[in-house]
Amino acid sequence: MQLQVQGINTFYGLSHILFDVSLQVDRGEVVVLLGRNGAGKTTTMRSIMGLTPPKQGTVTFNGKDITGLAPYKVARIGIGFVPEDRRIFPDLTVQANLDVGNRKSKDKGNKWTAERIYGLFPRLKELAGRRGGNLSGGEQQMLTIARTLMGNPDLILLDEPSEGLAPIIVRVVGDFLEILKQEGITVLLSEQNVKFALKHSDRCYIVDNGHIKYEGSVADLEKNEEVKKKYLAV
Repeated sequence: MQLQVQGINTFYGLSHILFDVSLQVDRGEVVVLLGRNGAGKTTTMRSIMGLTPPKQGTVTFNGKDITGLAPYKVARIGIGFVPEDRRIFPDLTVQANLDVGNRKSKDKGNKWTAERIYGLFPRLKELAGRRGGNLSGGEQQMLTIARTLMGNPDLILLDEPSEGLAPIIVRVVGDFLEILKQEGITVLLSEQNVKFALKHSDRCYIVDNGHIKYEGSVADLEKNEEVKKKYLAV
C-alpha cells in the first residue's frame, strides 16, 4: 500500500476529534472519505499532511513513517494537498501561482508543466495573466488543483473539491479525477457529494463523529441503503 493511517487520535486543543482512525490507500487507487459536515474528514486530511499532527497512531507513506512531519517536508516526499478553502495566492497571476508550485518529478523530469496544465484546464490558459484574487470560486478551485499538480505529487489529498461549485465545474473536477486515474496518481478524496464521489472512486470509508464506521468497495456501498441512510442521509 502507498498510504497507511493506523489508529490516529487527533485533537484541537482539548477537543478530541479523531478516534483511532485507520485507513489505507493502495498505489493508483482513488479512495473517498465520506461523511457529514464536521464528521472528521478534513481533520483526517490535515493529520496526514502534518497540519494537525495526531497525538497517537501513525501515518506511513511509501513505507516511511511521516507522523507529525512538517507539512513542507510531507509535500517534498510526494504528497500534494488541495484544501477545501483553496488558499491560492490572490495577488499573484494564475501563471505565477503555477510557477510557485513547480517542482520536478523525482524520476520523470517535469511530468506536469504549465503547458500540460493549460491543456487540462483551458480556462486557466485564458486567465494566465489575471490575479488569483479576481477569479471565480470555480476558477480558483481549478487553479488550486493545477498548482498542486505542478509539484508532481505521487499522492493527492483532495478535500471537498466539489463544494460550492457550479455543476459544470463539478464535471470538470470529475474529468480531472479520471485523468489522475489514467496517470496512476493515487488520490484520497474527501466529499459530501455522495453521487459525485462514488462515480469517481474505487473504495470508500465513512467517518462519523471522528470514527470510521464503514469500509468497502463503491459497489458494496451503493447497494447498502441502510448504511447510506444512517451516515450519509441519502
